[in-house]
Amino acid sequence: MIQPRTLKGFRDYLPAVMIPRERLMETARGVFRSFGFAPIDTPTLEYLEILTGKGSDETDRQIYRFQDNGKRDVGMRFDLTVPLARFAAQHIGTLGTPFKRYHIAPVWRGENPQAGRYREFVQCDFDTIGTESVLADIEAVAVIDSLMQAVGFDAFTISINNRQILTGLLNHLGLSDQSVVILRALDKLAKIGRDKVADEMMKVASIDASKADAVLRLADCQTDGDNEAVLDALPEITGGDETAAAGIERLREIFRGAVASGVSPQRIHIDVSIARGLDYYTGVIFETTLNDLPGIGSVCSGGRYDNLAGLFTKQHLPGIGASLGLDRLLAAMEQLNLLPDAKKAAPVMVAYFDRNRRDDYLQLANQLRRGGIGVEVYHEPKKLGAQLKYADAQGFIAAIIAGENEWQDGRVQLKDLRNKSAVDVDYRHDAAEPLVAAIGALIQGTASCPSA
Repeated sequence: MIQPRTLKGFRDYLPAVMIPRERLMETARGVFRSFGFAPIDTPTLEYLEILTGKGSDETDRQIYRFQDNGKRDVGMRFDLTVPLARFAAQHIGTLGTPFKRYHIAPVWRGENPQAGRYREFVQCDFDTIGTESVLADIEAVAVIDSLMQAVGFDAFTISINNRQILTGLLNHLGLSDQSVVILRALDKLAKIGRDKVADEMMKVASIDASKADAVLRLADCQTDGDNEAVLDALPEITGGDETAAAGIERLREIFRGAVASGVSPQRIHIDVSIARGLDYYTGVIFETTLNDLPGIGSVCSGGRYDNLAGLFTKQHLPGIGASLGLDRLLAAMEQLNLLPDAKKAAPVMVAYFDRNRRDDYLQLANQLRRGGIGVEVYHEPKKLGAQLKYADAQGFIAAIIAGENEWQDGRVQLKDLRNKSAVDVDYRHDAAEPLVAAIGALIQGTASCPSA
């Protein structure tokens, strides 16, 4: 016998998790479409040269790679942004610019599994390609805010930075050629602390303690929720560098524009300590954390990447976008007891009570489905108690019970399985509307069955 098991870092999804997972995807699709983003898809496998050298040395090591049957070097995508850059370079002539897309699909990284993060996970990305307009940056913040609220969160923080600010500071310090390794070190600030980041910067970038301190002084620039005060303090810290000044002004525009778009200023945090580890970011970057569960990390991250598509085309195709970490967010919702107890995709079970009325039960189920109600018919005419026990265990919201007397009288019994109450509802195959309405009200919580 072969032992049934999953690979390390991979998992199966049972219905109780997969149902809310799919609902979360549908919610994300609805938000993306409301802002005008269109769906695309790309292959799981790409030529290895498409993927390598685009994220970081670490992501290159994490790529699942092999030779296919044609002896081609291929890899499994580690995110959805690099394939988008290839996609845009290949198809932008047909699509036109600006092009707004969303993509919900699995990605693979051979990294050590952690809480809420597996080696196979789904990303929900949205991006705008072909514009450097600050309106695209502002819209990205608004999408993140709408997405988090639609999922069901109120207590979250969107942290925003601009890579240009650190780039300008490094220009001022004469460290432009060390920007990549300094950014990677700074990205570890929340994990390993200030002193260890300073040690790493001095080691990998060969800089002295005063310059490491100057970089970390920028990261330390925080005030108690006063974003404008942070922005006002940055010019002096960055030595008046022009690149930094442009980044600061862009950040100010994004903050004010996001507030004008309806994002609560209390949800926005100008945080110049966030760096994001991927090398392709060039401007504004985002990280979204849950106020009630900050330790799980960012659940929606991204930023502006104005040069990534330049590896595939001479046409300038700047881009900006973010990715919702679906599985990490679901893990957070599970910890916070926010996931519904949903084991079944259909909310209603029709009890198979009378063997001689089999076709009536099937017609009843069909009428309810035509009315937009998901229904499962129990497969065998067992005792009613056994069927209701199954319905309870499987998480159905309601059961419909009809024996010979009910069929003769033109009614069925609608049982609310949550509070064990029941009510008789008029029903005929040619007049299902009263039952559809009663079930709809019960499911939506606008009504419940009276006590039996």
